[in-house]
Amino acid sequence: MANIETKVAELLKSTIENLGYKLYDVIYEKEAQDYYLRVFIDQKEGISLNDCEKVNNAISDLLDEANYIKEAYFLEVSSPGIERLLRKDEHLQEVLNQEIILNLYKPIEMLNEQNHKKNVSKKQLIGILKEFNEEKIVLKIEESKITIQRKDISNMKLKYNWD
Repeated sequence: MANIETKVAELLKSTIENLGYKLYDVIYEKEAQDYYLRVFIDQKEGISLNDCEKVNNAISDLLDEANYIKEAYFLEVSSPGIERLLRKDEHLQEVLNQEIILNLYKPIEMLNEQNHKKNVSKKQLIGILKEFNEEKIVLKIEESKITIQRKDISNMKLKYNWD
């Protein structure tokens, strides 16, 4: 499915940019019996429902003509949201030194708050993104830097402080 996402992104990018938006991401996935093509757009001022409708109208015919997706699907155009998924290096670059949430495929052992007393298993980490490359992510959690292999991460997203 990643190949479809790449092809669709290449197809839509210039059209979306010509409308004054940034193509943030494309996700093609199956949920239950239905397929969804999700196109995420962004701009500094934020995204409104009208923006989504404008982009939807501009890309629907392009997608139909290209016919990359053989099965029936639902097209959704939206903002990436406040706690946006971080799937690409360019997403990570935009949030360097900001707080992110990492979800892992399996728990890792970490020291608890009192340090050195007892290990705790964590499947979700929240910390400041300090660096990354194609193999690893480095987070600052409290006073420690923790390196996580990217292959062990199920997803990452920006953490928004709701307080």
